Amino acid sequence: MANNSYWFPAKRYGWGWGFPGTWQGQVTLLGFLALLVAGIFVFPPQDSYLGFMTYVALLSAMLLGVCYLKGEPPRWRWGDKGRSV
Repeated sequence: MANNSYWFPAKRYGWGWGFPGTWQGQVTLLGFLALLVAGIFVFPPQDSYLGFMTYVALLSAMLLGVCYLKGEPPRWRWGDKGRSV
């Protein structure tokens, strides 16, 4: 039974989450992208490569945390088993 309160639905194949299914998930993803672009100006990669990569790793960890908390439980998925190819 699908729960429509998940911000990030599971991918049909593989492990992880797909594109956000709610406006909260879309705002989260857009915020992540905006902060990523802002980081290019705050920590210019050509001047502070380690600082920029640390910033990207921190942002990515935060996004993964939100996906884990607000998305469908992660597990390996093999697609729609009831459908014939």
